[in-house]
Amino acid sequence: MVTMACNTNADSSSRRTAMVADQIAARGVADARVLDVMRRVPRERFIPKEMAGAAYDDSPLPIGNDQTISQPYIVAYMTEQLHVTAQAKVLEIGTGSGYQAAILGELAREVYTIEILPELAQRAAATLKALGYKNIHVRAGDGYRGWPEEAPFDRIIVTAAPDHVPQPLIDQLAIGGRLVIPVGDYYQQMTIIEKTREGVVERKTLDVRFVPMTGEAQKR
Repeated sequence: MVTMACNTNADSSSRRTAMVADQIAARGVADARVLDVMRRVPRERFIPKEMAGAAYDDSPLPIGNDQTISQPYIVAYMTEQLHVTAQAKVLEIGTGSGYQAAILGELAREVYTIEILPELAQRAAATLKALGYKNIHVRAGDGYRGWPEEAPFDRIIVTAAPDHVPQPLIDQLAIGGRLVIPVGDYYQQMTIIEKTREGVVERKTLDVRFVPMTGEAQKR
């Protein structure tokens, strides 16, 4: 049994290495810290066991409750665009499987992550705890208004798509902070917002497809 476990771990490690080389670095993600953490975090732990064989495929995967885990490239791309520092306090809206939170937890000082579906929040929290993360805090609830009692945040990332940028998230972003969020209806654009003392600077990059941000975001 020990030998089988070792072989499985070695196989997963080699698949992560190939994933980073072929799907992520080959497409232009160059931040060494991001590439390193993508090689280390076990993506297969964040998806249903019956789908473990597809964990490192170049595609999103279903995780139940009509939700998905983003394809590895998108996770890496958003993380690189976030410019996470070792002392950063990060807010994530849309915990989902917990995989993006784990990536952030390897890079930042503290991660606060909100999931609107209680079942997914509980499952992600259990997975993150089992993997030993002590700097990731999971809350079940609507993330539209952020996590005001822990604000301000140096970085904010949103992994579901509203049709507008929620103002409370901009309000909770520290001066000098950065927000990465997909914005749009059926099709969206990755939007990067930097907050300065003079106001916010916004730019759009990739065309993307995310599940819609539900709750208050859909009422506005």
